[in-house]
Amino acid sequence: MEATKPLMEAGRIAAKAREEARSFVDVGKPVIEICDFVEETIKRLGGEPAFPCNVDIDSVAAHYTSPAGDTTIIPQGSLVKVDIGVHVDGYIADTAVTVCFEPSRMGLVEAAEAGLDAAISNVRTGARASDIGATIERAIRGRGAIPIRNLTGHMMTRYLVHAGQSIPNISGTRGQALMEGEVYAIEPFAVPQDAAGNVTDGAPSNIYQFRKKRNVRGDAAKRMLKFIQSSYRTLPFASRWVLCKFPGSGGSEAFSELLGSKCIYSYPQLVERSHAPVAQAEHTVIVTGDGCVVTTA
Repeated sequence: MEATKPLMEAGRIAAKAREEARSFVDVGKPVIEICDFVEETIKRLGGEPAFPCNVDIDSVAAHYTSPAGDTTIIPQGSLVKVDIGVHVDGYIADTAVTVCFEPSRMGLVEAAEAGLDAAISNVRTGARASDIGATIERAIRGRGAIPIRNLTGHMMTRYLVHAGQSIPNISGTRGQALMEGEVYAIEPFAVPQDAAGNVTDGAPSNIYQFRKKRNVRGDAAKRMLKFIQSSYRTLPFASRWVLCKFPGSGGSEAFSELLGSKCIYSYPQLVERSHAPVAQAEHTVIVTGDGCVVTTA
């Protein structure tokens, strides 16, 4: 398959960045330093970020990245999810690790990892996504935790992180049969048994995506929109990336104009409804006839 080489290269870079991030994250460290470190590592290794580095603390399950000037730091006793996306010529790898600073929560990390391992062992051509979801749920519950039911893994195609089809983390859902050559990010999330087990929209994440070209008035907004389209295409991007290229109040006003005109979309943070701590594990796989290739191992 023509895409196999860049997919594998993106996976190699993502795995390396993930393991370096695992060692870099520490209590008291500014989140913006972690984001910058991961994104610079990706570029140093020859890739490009497929989306901003997510650093999600405790009950935030997904979609937080630092804005410019962020003062958030990693707190004592926290569960920190570092979610990393890499692309090579648009071919994407997506992986995540949970760093635990509270020993009593390590069971959640192990539950998410068990769900991921169980899913990978069941991926193959013709396997139904619903059956894989049931396998994930059994593995997580077997570790004394429960999965987040409204977060799923997702198929990826060139320049698209979410390409429509999904792999659930629970049983009892309907799902398509996987086809050879498809690429999926599988990402179980584990929470305590007494948690709500679903996520709701929280505050803005500082992550955005181009949605539609519309008429905007300001010259700076027009230049910024052109930059976003050419630089990121359909991939998510961070506000700090854009405002670094368009500094000052003029850049901030242009960004607000694009957001107000709905040229760009703002992702919300995804927060566990009962504010329970969340652990995540994630790999990217290419479906094969009798199994899968894990690109981010």
